[in-house]
Amino acid sequence: MSPAGGGSGAAGRPKRPTMVDVAREAGVALRTVSRVVNDDPTVGPEYVAKVKAAIAALNFRPDERARQLRTGVTGTIGAAVRRIAEINPALAAIEQTARASGLTLLASSTDFDEARERDILLSMCRQRLDGIIVEPIGENHGYLEAELADGMPVVAMDRPMSGISVDCVMSDNAAGIGMAFHHLHQHGHRRVAYIGDSERVYSGRERAAAFRAALLAHGLPVDGLVHPGEITAERVGAALESVLSGPDPATALITGNTDTTLAVLRRLGPAAASRLGIVGFDEVPLADLLQPALTVVAQDTANIGRTAVELLRARIADPSRPAQRVVVPVAMRVRGSGEVAAPAASAVNAG
Repeated sequence: MSPAGGGSGAAGRPKRPTMVDVAREAGVALRTVSRVVNDDPTVGPEYVAKVKAAIAALNFRPDERARQLRTGVTGTIGAAVRRIAEINPALAAIEQTARASGLTLLASSTDFDEARERDILLSMCRQRLDGIIVEPIGENHGYLEAELADGMPVVAMDRPMSGISVDCVMSDNAAGIGMAFHHLHQHGHRRVAYIGDSERVYSGRERAAAFRAALLAHGLPVDGLVHPGEITAERVGAALESVLSGPDPATALITGNTDTTLAVLRRLGPAAASRLGIVGFDEVPLADLLQPALTVVAQDTANIGRTAVELLRARIADPSRPAQRVVVPVAMRVRGSGEVAAPAASAVNAG
């Protein structure tokens, strides 16, 4: 007979030692090995020493799959985010917080594809992970209703999920747009335009609505100054043409997210961009290297990621708790572009 760990399985792989082998090596009962492996504090120190010596001698590793089947806990959570192949502070914070909590993270990118998002989420549910964090893009997540009823904890990040009630953590979109508008207004701008994401997207809808509210609150016209839509070079170019031409052009812009900001800056070019007051919503890579450097409303993405994990752990611990929505404050990062003063004529015409 081959010694423990030296035989071969059906596929030709070495046979892994079992707890039975450890018990035989240590000269203790199988139940004692199980208690030591599961960190039972009531096991006497002499037995712990014997079992651990046998584990080391045999290079024994507990069967994690068996433990998962027995306890129903995998120690693994999933994250479905819009992009992985770039800097993602929220995902980094999720991974760091999960690791500090003894959890392993499996992440996948939906690439802004609704069908792909559905496939990823259902696959994660089938794997029976301990919970899932989602940066949602789909218009209806009702297909997860059965999974929620079956006990799968889900937390939405950046925007709520539609069709189901789950915990959510997101930025204060309305306050951020209000900050940006007030900042530009303080620098004399009375013709401020907004170019942002599609209002089909929750955050795009919130930010466009907040901009309209800011215009109305200051007694300014709304017509022709609000341009949400798909983020393409053609659509952004048409929006810029609309707000910057004519007898009363905009003197400042608020851009609704990072992708819109980059599209606007590419379309304008450095010279034209430097003459406008510009505040972007969310950070832009190398924003401080632009001329002037870009003023932004910064989301606390690291806080959002940490909060998402905390909400997920709370949901795992208490599945019956009411769904919670956490709104994370934003902050102005003043760097120069938002402080470009309005032309004198604009300030005078404003009355």
